[in-house]
Amino acid sequence: MRKSKKWVALFAALMGGVMMVSACGSSAGSADSTESANTGTTASEETSDLNSKTLDEITEAAQEEGEVVSVGMPDDWADWGSLWTYLSDTYGISHNDTDMSSSEELQMFATEGENATKDMGDVGYGFATQAVEEDLVQGYKTSYWDSVPDWAKGEDGKWMVAYTGVTTFLVNEDLVDEVPTSWQDIRDGEYKVALGPLSGGNAQAAFIASAYAFGGSMDDLDPAIEFWTELAEEGRVTTLDITQANFESGEIAVGVVWSFTGIPYSQNITQYNMTAVVPSDGCLQNGYASVINKYAPNANAAALAREVMFSDVGQTYLALAGAIPTREDFEIADEYADQVIDTADIADAVLITDADAYSAACEEAQSRWSEEIAPLLVQ
Repeated sequence: MRKSKKWVALFAALMGGVMMVSACGSSAGSADSTESANTGTTASEETSDLNSKTLDEITEAAQEEGEVVSVGMPDDWADWGSLWTYLSDTYGISHNDTDMSSSEELQMFATEGENATKDMGDVGYGFATQAVEEDLVQGYKTSYWDSVPDWAKGEDGKWMVAYTGVTTFLVNEDLVDEVPTSWQDIRDGEYKVALGPLSGGNAQAAFIASAYAFGGSMDDLDPAIEFWTELAEEGRVTTLDITQANFESGEIAVGVVWSFTGIPYSQNITQYNMTAVVPSDGCLQNGYASVINKYAPNANAAALAREVMFSDVGQTYLALAGAIPTREDFEIADEYADQVIDTADIADAVLITDADAYSAACEEAQSRWSEEIAPLLVQ
């Protein structure tokens, strides 16, 4: 499936109409909690049993907090900007974000501990297990819990995946002779490729996707190692991060991103002709998990933000940004149906549903890249 700049240009006009959708799918409050994540008495822990509260109680407390501070949730990633605007316009809750990788997000939670300044983050699926094992997060199941598949949620809502995306090549058409539509095209061509640092979820997923393209899997990353070794030895791997600024500067001709990054970037970049292409041979469908800091100073506001993520409004925002909504009972409004990814077009994508197995594959990808590929990169 190929998305052009003309396709994404429709998003700006559509955003206003989405605001008419009802904010939350249920007024009955969140699902019952099986166990409180924390039992202490410090100020930051007093709000930790979010699952015991009704949605009305969370909303009232969130409005009293008045702000939510996130990490790794910038406006142009999966169009979080519309979510933050909605929270501000509807509930009077302000927002601030510091963009960082999944590993950096969890490291910040761990480093700050009880002196937390951040409320929530959005981490790669492979980092969800780490967040729980290191006791860095607290649970909130949302009122949409029962419509979220089991693979997309952790115990007591300690992490929840609101959306998935698919592996996407974001290509600057002004810098290439022909747009690649497969990993094999990249191998056979002369493209120089960026995928970002292997400490981040995006690059790890791109690496694993390339393994599938050449006969590998999460359990067999050798084909990916062979592919990236070949590109590195030919000087065709750029160590630049896959940020919008680096695409805008013209320094990246081909970047491997998620569809929910490629579409917003394509929308925002005006000085080049940009095209987003889902590769025909190695494509993962995978999500990012929202996590609420165990010691979040504005835990209720973070919970309300997650609630909106899973609402019809939030799921619509995500779909229009090139993501695939996770809720099984969600249907996009007819007026937007031709503006979102058709799941029939990504039927061959490998859906990642085992967080533990994927986490192990990501760790191996990062380790082997560091040992076998990074030494070959000179830039």
